[in-house]
Amino acid sequence: MIRKLIGEWIGSFSLLATVVGSGIMAEDLAGGNVAIALLGNTIPTGAILVVLILCFGPISGAHFNPAVTLTFAIRKEIEARHAALYVLFQISGAITGVIVAHVMFDHALIDPSTKVRAGIGQWVAEFVATFGLIGTILCCLKTKPDTIPYAVGLYITAAYWFTSSTSFANPAVTIARGFSNTFAGISPANVVAFVGVQLLAAVLATFFFGWLLKDQNQSE
Repeated sequence: MIRKLIGEWIGSFSLLATVVGSGIMAEDLAGGNVAIALLGNTIPTGAILVVLILCFGPISGAHFNPAVTLTFAIRKEIEARHAALYVLFQISGAITGVIVAHVMFDHALIDPSTKVRAGIGQWVAEFVATFGLIGTILCCLKTKPDTIPYAVGLYITAAYWFTSSTSFANPAVTIARGFSNTFAGISPANVVAFVGVQLLAAVLATFFFGWLLKDQNQSE
């Protein structure tokens, strides 16, 4: 379990260092072009997800996401107490990743974001993004487990662009990005609503895809 928790911590740390660091770099180099900045933030995020899931999947399952951990807890594939520890390590690793990204780019260690991300459109976007992420994982787990790293990386890459929220789809990521007043940031005042919608989407997606992917020889 210690190795699993450390795996979740390092993975979450690396993910947020990439999300925030690439966001800072992209904004610095884009010359005010927001589309280019978003592209510069999207590609590294999708790429690092593939790498991290390939590296840590055999160790911890490579959740890096309380919504994913909740899904597997509902499916009884992880004990509740272990799931709680997973979430603790995911959040602490994510926040540390933000701090280290700030160090690399000479920002204040903790700099709460002022970027407002609120409203029906943003909340629906986070619901869609998280529902789709859980669906992607469960569908691939059922059909071709070896494709999960690539499917998740590609899904998040796409969801950055088809959702108005740029697809956080991860409570640990959301909380950590509240500490960063950069391109990837979110105002702390908007974090609770995002996290609530993400967790709701995870629960509903778990049951929906559990039904959808049920074996044919099971009762309808």
